[in-house]
This record gives sequence, C-alpha cells and structure tokens, in this order.
Amino acid sequence: MSKTEAPGTSRTDAPGTSRTEALDEQSESELGAAGSQLSTAPVDRVVPGSFGGKRAPGVTGWLAWTGREATGWVRWMWRQLTSMRVALLLLLLLSLGAIPGSLIPQTGIDELKVQDFKKAHTTLGPLYEKFQLFDVYSSVWFSAIYILLFISLIGCIVPRTWQFVGQLRGRPPAAPKRLDRLPAYTTWRTEAGPDEVHEAALGLLKGRRFRADLTAGKGASGASVAAEKGYLREAGNLFFHVSLIVLLVAFAVGALFKSEGGKLIVQGDGFSNTLTQYDNFKSGNLFNTDDLAPFSFKLDSFESSFERKGPEKGTARTYRANVTYSEGVDGPEKKTSIEVNKPLEVDGSKVYLIGQGYAPTVTVRDGKGKVVSTQSVPLLPIDSNGTATGAIKVLDGYRDKNGKKEQLGFNAFFVPTFAGHGKGNMFSQFPALDFPVLALSAYHGSLGVDSGLPQNVYQLDTSKMAKFKDSKGELFKQRLVPGQTMKLPNGAGSITFEKDIKRWATFQISQQPGSMWALVGAISAIVGLAGSLFIQRRRVWVRAVRGADGVTVVEMAGLGRSESAKLPEELGHLAAHLHEKAPSAPDQDHAVHADAAHGDSTPDVVPAEGAEK
Repeated sequence: MSKTEAPGTSRTDAPGTSRTEALDEQSESELGAAGSQLSTAPVDRVVPGSFGGKRAPGVTGWLAWTGREATGWVRWMWRQLTSMRVALLLLLLLSLGAIPGSLIPQTGIDELKVQDFKKAHTTLGPLYEKFQLFDVYSSVWFSAIYILLFISLIGCIVPRTWQFVGQLRGRPPAAPKRLDRLPAYTTWRTEAGPDEVHEAALGLLKGRRFRADLTAGKGASGASVAAEKGYLREAGNLFFHVSLIVLLVAFAVGALFKSEGGKLIVQGDGFSNTLTQYDNFKSGNLFNTDDLAPFSFKLDSFESSFERKGPEKGTARTYRANVTYSEGVDGPEKKTSIEVNKPLEVDGSKVYLIGQGYAPTVTVRDGKGKVVSTQSVPLLPIDSNGTATGAIKVLDGYRDKNGKKEQLGFNAFFVPTFAGHGKGNMFSQFPALDFPVLALSAYHGSLGVDSGLPQNVYQLDTSKMAKFKDSKGELFKQRLVPGQTMKLPNGAGSITFEKDIKRWATFQISQQPGSMWALVGAISAIVGLAGSLFIQRRRVWVRAVRGADGVTVVEMAGLGRSESAKLPEELGHLAAHLHEKAPSAPDQDHAVHADAAHGDSTPDVVPAEGAEK
C-alpha cells in the first residue's frame, strides 16, 4: 500500500545512525550544491604527505616534486593556522598565559614586590625570571601567542568574508533529487497545478523573509522553489571575529601608547601633569612624555563618612575629593569632585581616586624655641579603621644645644579614634577623627638623604642616627593629642602635634588611547557571538510534480547547518500554510478510506511519481 504523509509531519532517521555523518556522505553524492555552503568554513581535503604526488625521474623531477611538496606543506600549515579550532586554541592559550600575570608580581607594576619575591624564593625566583614570568605581557612567548592569534583571525576572516559575499550575491541552490532523505520532510497530493503550488510557495516563503527563487528542474525532478534563511548566523560569526581583531588591536595600542602614574596629594597642595610630579610612573614602549596632556589640579578638601552602627560599622559611605582644575597651560579654573569610579576626564586623561588618609600637622622647634619645621606629614594606613604609620623627617635648619647642625627623625604611629589608656594596643577603633592620638619616638643624627641613594619617605633609616633617651635610658617616646607638645630630652627642642589634621588622597592619572575601541570590540564580539549561536542557517525546498493520474504531488523538505528541533517545526508551519492554498486531493482520501472499509489493503488509486514509499 502506498502512503502519503500528512502536511506538517517530519521524518526522523533510524535509531543508531548519525544524521550528521549521513548528511555529510549524502551531500557529496546526492545533495550536491544544496547541502554545501551552509558554512563559510573552508574544507581541506588534502592530507599531509600527498602534496608532491608522483615524482618524475631525474633531477628535474626531484626539484619539481620538492617544490610541490614544500608548497603543499606551507599551504597545509597556513590552513591549520587559519582554522577555527586553532584560533580557539590560541585564544585559550592566551587566557592561560595571562594567569601568571595576575598571580606573580610583575616588574612593570610593582618592582619592589618582584625584588621581595626573589629574596623570599631563591629557587623559584631565577626560574620565573628565566621564563619571563615577571614580565608576562611583554614576554616572547606571550607575544608569540598574541601575534599568532592575530594572524589566525585575519587569515580566517578574509576568505570566509569573500565566500559569504558570494553566497549573498548568489541564488539559493536547486533542490536535490531525493528530498525525502533530508532530515525534515513532508509530502501530500493536491489537485492544484504545479505552477500554482510554486507560486503560492514562493509568496509564502518571501513573506516569511526567506530569500526564495524558482529554479528549473532537470529530468524527472521538475522545477522547484528554493529558499534560504539565517544569513545573520554567518554574519554574526564574521562580526565576532572582526570584533576580536578590533579588541586585540585596541589592547596592543593601549599597551604601547599607555601611560599611568600615581600621586599622593595633601589637602591644599596641587599637581601638574609633568613627569617630575609623579610619585611613580610607567608607560608603554612607544609612549612619548611629550604626549602628556597639559592640565593641573589642586586638592581643596576631602570628604568622607562612615557607617556608625550595625554589622557594617566603619564601612565607608562617602569618599569625595573636591578639586580645582584647569586645562592647558593657562586655562580657566574649574571646580569638580572626584569619587570612586567617577574619575575626572581631562584631554584624554582620567584622574581616579584610589586612596585616602590623614596627614597630622607637626611643628618642630630647636632648643631655643625657634621654629625649624612645620609640615603636614601623610601617614599610610595599615587597617580599615585608619591606623597609620610613617616617618617625620627634619632635614635642614635644626641645631643642637651646642649649635651643631643635625637632622631629626620621628617614627610616627597615628590613630584617628583611640580606644583609651589601658584598653589594649594602640589601634584605631573607628576611621573618623573621633579621638585622634599621635605616638612618636625620636632620633637625631644623619637621615642618610645626602648619600644620593633613594629611600622610602614613609620609613626612617636609623642606621646613622642615635636615640633620644628618657630617664631610664630607653628610647624616648610619647603619645600626643592635638595641641600637645613633646619636649625632647636635655633641652634638644620640641615637637608639637597641631590641631590642624589635614587629609590626603592618592590619585592615579592614566592615559589609555585604545580603551574605547576595546569596549566597542568587546560589546560587538558579544553581539556577534549571540548571532552565531542563536540564529540557524537553513534551507527549504518545495517541489510540485504532476503525476500520471493528473494529481500533483507536493514535496517540502528542510536542511539546516546543525541539528535543531526548530527546523521540523518550522517546516510543519510552512507546510500547513501552503496546504491551505493547495489542499489535499479529496479523491485519494476517499479511495483510501473506501478500500479500508472493504478490507482491501491496496487502493485503486495509482500513486503519482515521486510520492514517498
């Protein structure tokens, strides 16, 4: 008995078979152009070792064979480098290669940490240095991965782009001879003529935004309507790879032309964007200091507030640096505020607020009561409650009781909120200035600043200094509250903790020329990846052929680039709408039911050529 499928139904492959493998074999022998070019990925059918072919005798034959073999190997290696799997592998290697840069101290970020790491790890230090793990992002191996990925992406995009443009300009391929072997298929018989069915299918598919065309058939296959949809999948794929190239170029430009420096500014002081003003500065290999944007700013005040109660007591609620800045050499002054994640942008440079603290003001006098130094000394915090340490150094102007020039040094320990005498160690209980206390220990002698060697301004080198001693012969030290004075032993002078406690803030001034392009590339890559993942490339064919009994057999089939449950569903909806315009022939249904009622399993209707058996 011959049987036709109802419109909207689809056929599935037998259990245990691989539809992808079956379609791959079928596309070679039967589907032809209809099953090809669903992807712009190039196919390499040549295996290594078969490039040279047969070698002719003699030196000329050997040279010709060697040339063909060398050319074949180069082409094969180029095809491997520009393949998608190698690009993904290089992208994975680039991600893995960046891991040591986040775990191991880097010379370009903090050279002091690198030196400390080498001292603490005498075995790993030389090994890491040999493999350039202290300079990961400028190392030879990381640069090689980066450049290979760049070449791979370009070599992958260019041929696929031209092939995709050719597909857009071409016509959908004609239907294969056996539509019933495609993964989604349906058929029925109708009294409508083939031209009428084709015209209705053409209008239906174009209305569903398919690129449809009526193709002429060869032999018994007849004419058919070929339609294609989902070009945005390949466009998204190409867009994703182009975005990766933009991202890589942006990172390269940013790494080569960037500049980044830090500056600690005490309230009332200012900063000009010149190289000598930075506390620390680093830049890319192609950066020129003449490219520093001309601007300046002054820290007018610093505002902060903290949570007073609850489990989040001491958590910062407000950090705001109020500054006055000017663009150019003599630009007008403007006032603004810099907050965390709200930088000041001036002429392509961004000024970020990254830290804050307290700068106690102290006045040092000699034994005759003459003011030697008055300075607000920034102290570095060591905990979240504002406990800070540092050094107060008096370089010039001080003379001892005998009139001899000396330098003074004080180790300083500051807490904005003191717990009180007899209440544990001297650590702050709250980050606000509720009960400020300054603890000092005094030294005299040479600070070592005249040796020409750099030293940390927040640490006191006491190797060439002597202690001021108390009555017990111990190091002279004292805790001070604002307004209190510590008198040095033997009439050596005094130091006063003034009531004016200033604030300081640290700023990072950075210039990243490729940051905007990197953001655009990242967003574009996500958009392109979403398109390549969620849009399905598929083709639909409709063939109507009039049989020997005068009844038209309609066949519809669909083919997608990958497995998808939506393809049979979509084909079913299309078949249902086309079936409304070309309904099933009533005589076939009547004949089948009449024969079934008489117990005859073979109907009198002769099936038309092309109906599925």
